[in-house]
Amino acid sequence: MGYAKVLLGVLLVSALSISTAQPLAPFKCSKAGSTCTALIDYVSPNKTTLSVIQNLFQVKKFRNLLGVNNFSSTASENQTISAQQKIRIPFTCFCSNGTGLSNRSPVYTVVGGDGLDHIAAEVFSRLVTYQEIAAANGVADVNKIDVGQELWIPLPCSCDDVDGLKVVHYGHLVDAGSTVDGIAEQYGTTSSTLLSLNQMTNASDLKAAQVLDVPLKACTSNISSTSLDYPLLVAKDTYFYTARNCIKCACDPANNYTSLKCEASGLKPLSNWTACPAMQCEGAGNTQYIGNVSSSGCNQTTCAYTGYDSQTIFASLVTESTCPASDGTNGGIQGLRWNFLFISTQLIFICLHLSH
Repeated sequence: MGYAKVLLGVLLVSALSISTAQPLAPFKCSKAGSTCTALIDYVSPNKTTLSVIQNLFQVKKFRNLLGVNNFSSTASENQTISAQQKIRIPFTCFCSNGTGLSNRSPVYTVVGGDGLDHIAAEVFSRLVTYQEIAAANGVADVNKIDVGQELWIPLPCSCDDVDGLKVVHYGHLVDAGSTVDGIAEQYGTTSSTLLSLNQMTNASDLKAAQVLDVPLKACTSNISSTSLDYPLLVAKDTYFYTARNCIKCACDPANNYTSLKCEASGLKPLSNWTACPAMQCEGAGNTQYIGNVSSSGCNQTTCAYTGYDSQTIFASLVTESTCPASDGTNGGIQGLRWNFLFISTQLIFICLHLSH
């Protein structure tokens, strides 16, 4: 009898927690039919490995899982991840009906003892609600799922530009005690932008464990719009492999986001390439390869990665000036000093002339 009462109490508490759970505001995405690479935080409830996380979220390229977390490119799939440690997950976002969701992935297979709330809250660390999983998979009764049933986990995301700039949208899992101002400062955006993106009327609406849409600045690139990886957006302090693993591109904030730094990865290519194509810059007699840099005076010329197609990796020379801006503090102040000196000298001559 005592056991039955305890069991009934557990069921009532579970039912209450399910009934009071509310779906989060969906990420806005106005570019219907567009796709992009997005990021989202994941917190494992238990000690695990990168390999387990890769399989859970079905991340196709293990090295890109390393890249978005800025881990060493030589890290092992068996690298240990502590319980409650945040890991960023890269995935493909698809925009439709004004919002963005992960493009029919990851897919979770139900095991014995699973319930939708458990899958949402424990397995996927509340990145989605049980209602969202049910809606995405046409589950009519949230209390009835079958062992072996495959469920699409619709992760929130976006591909929209923000303030006229292309960004990487990052589903940031809010820590207890965080503030909108603090998150904005940490990730180089503004509080008003975060409130607008997340359909929040007030900063006090921020809640712990909320998945917040945070736009991350991305390094500008020279990738052609005809390239198979266009637009390749790589966020601050991350790197990404592209051109079938032949090219590694990194975004270094020390460059003030001016250019994406790409180089040959040294890896074996994926797909049907037996070897990586030549990576020499275009132009007769040119001996520079992707990543090579040369300087002349204030000008710096880079052999920049510009994209790839089914057979070729493209590169071209890009020249940037590293000279101090003439209208900035140095040139401007120096000019003012000379003007002041000239005017002062003329006034002295006038005063001397009048005195005679």
